[in-house]
Amino acid sequence: MSRFVPRIAGNRMALIGLGLLALIVLLALLAPLIVADPAQFDVARRLMPPSSAAPFGTDRMGGDIFSSVVFGARVTLLIATATVATGILIGVPIGLVAGYFHNWISDALMRVSDIALAVPQIVLAIAITQTLGPSVKSVVVALSLTYWPFWTRLVYAETRSMRNEIYIESAVALGASPWRIMILHILPAIASSIVVRSSIGVGGTILAAATLGFLGLGAPPPTPEWGRIIAESRDYLPEAWWYPLAPGMAIFLTVLGCYLFGDGLRDALDPRTSTARR
Repeated sequence: MSRFVPRIAGNRMALIGLGLLALIVLLALLAPLIVADPAQFDVARRLMPPSSAAPFGTDRMGGDIFSSVVFGARVTLLIATATVATGILIGVPIGLVAGYFHNWISDALMRVSDIALAVPQIVLAIAITQTLGPSVKSVVVALSLTYWPFWTRLVYAETRSMRNEIYIESAVALGASPWRIMILHILPAIASSIVVRSSIGVGGTILAAATLGFLGLGAPPPTPEWGRIIAESRDYLPEAWWYPLAPGMAIFLTVLGCYLFGDGLRDALDPRTSTARR
């Protein structure tokens, strides 16, 4: 850890990404204290351009777009973190078991993973949310069921590469059980790869959640959701140009922060990557 922090501190892009993520998380946590309830509408103020009263303008119902975007950060971060956490809980154990053992069970697990990866993730997510109905819970379930194979493949490859390491073979020779080896030896060694993949996965999840929201399959009204706000603005373009600007920039900056921070984590946790770039 003492060597990890300086590497992050010395990576300008990682610090920019961390700063963007910290800003988004802070806005989400303090949303009730810094902005008004986005459900408060004033039809007389509908589709007003940016002003001192509404920095990002108002929407079709007269609601403050800035308030909707800030509260929408809560929904987006909830979906992203829940999806990534569920994907890890499903994918990592499967990848460990399939990578460590060499039998028909591991082959069957990886074939299921390959089948899941063969279907475009967003298409499968659309089908699942269409079946379950639009809601935050449906989005989390749909994205979780389509994202777990990424972690399975990652952990499978890492586990297979470590299976023949000398200290793993020594643990086997000393009588350590497979589960002990996987949990106490292999999993800590590949944790850095999981963390990096998770950071980048949050960005991909946010994009997928915004896509579902744009298609009307995300959080239903009046829950503020970035993709749905952009979808609502289509009927008022190009006159109300400010309508999709704030949610679009929120998606862009949040995803950019995830990718920059994930790239910095990769350099910090694996110095060989940064060395190879020089």
